[in-house]
Amino acid sequence: MNTVHQKMLKLLIDTEYTLKQSGLWEANRPSTEALLSSQPFAVDSLHPEQWLQWIFIPKMQQIVSLQHALPVKLAISPYFEQMCQGKPEWVKVIKVLKEIDEVCA
Repeated sequence: MNTVHQKMLKLLIDTEYTLKQSGLWEANRPSTEALLSSQPFAVDSLHPEQWLQWIFIPKMQQIVSLQHALPVKLAISPYFEQMCQGKPEWVKVIKVLKEIDEVCA
């Protein structure tokens, strides 16, 4: 595994840990229908933390494990800054998401 993939894997682990520490990690999986949303960030069917937990993290883990190219110019942190503005439990999560964006810059 190359250095960029190792760094991304660490950041994905950090994202999961931070979501759990912030009380944003869910035990129950959303419905299949909710997960199949075609909207960006599944805004029509998932909360931001659900999208991270059930779509983003697994998809990125698969990319890393298969050593595929990481997304280029990924910019997910602005969405979370806007959607989670004024929610202190999101501060640390957004910090990690900014690092993910930087790796994919």
